[in-house]
Amino acid sequence: MRKALIVAHGQPGDPVPQQNAVEALAARVAALLPQAQVRGATLAMPGALDIADDKTLIYPLFMATGWFTRSELPRRLTLSGAARARVLPPFGSDPGLPGLCLALISEAAAGQRWSMAQTHLLIAAHGSGRSRAPAEAAQQMAKTLAPHVAAVSCGFIEEEPRLADAARGLPAQSICLPLFATGADHVTDDLPTALAGAGFRGLTLPPVGLAPEVPRMIANSIRAALSERP
Repeated sequence: MRKALIVAHGQPGDPVPQQNAVEALAARVAALLPQAQVRGATLAMPGALDIADDKTLIYPLFMATGWFTRSELPRRLTLSGAARARVLPPFGSDPGLPGLCLALISEAAAGQRWSMAQTHLLIAAHGSGRSRAPAEAAQQMAKTLAPHVAAVSCGFIEEEPRLADAARGLPAQSICLPLFATGADHVTDDLPTALAGAGFRGLTLPPVGLAPEVPRMIANSIRAALSERP
């Protein structure tokens, strides 16, 4: 039986909750993939990557092909004895992600009885001081979703424009879509703090990575990789 490992960043200061979360996600994905053994790990949990070997498929639960997926994840896999493990494209590269994001904001707007054509979309994302890839991924998502809403803007946790600045002054008929793969501290602490400081009056959605459709999206990606010739 082939092995697949879903790898998230995790929370370095408190690794257990996010390790438990990715393991729970892996269990939901495994239920859709009886032909594979699917497990979860975070970079923050000491020794978690040691369950991988050179034949393990690695699924990065990241929003962009940036520094962590291109440099840090391969380095850590090498240290764990899985230098030849195949690393799949990250969650943020899934071709179904724009459609999922559109469905999430459309459902939210309908729940508020808002017209999408009169709703402002605020995309909250991580950003990075190491790589332009995370910001570029968020900006591409904004460009893709822009035709469906009145206006769209991006705000970041770790680079300009900061989320608080992007959220300040937005109308009450606004939806904040957190473009995050997990529900770690950036989502539970930094994001609400920034929005509150900006006086954001709109609706804030859960992070896209926690959407119910995500386990099936991940399962489909792993299944496609398993069907390819070694």
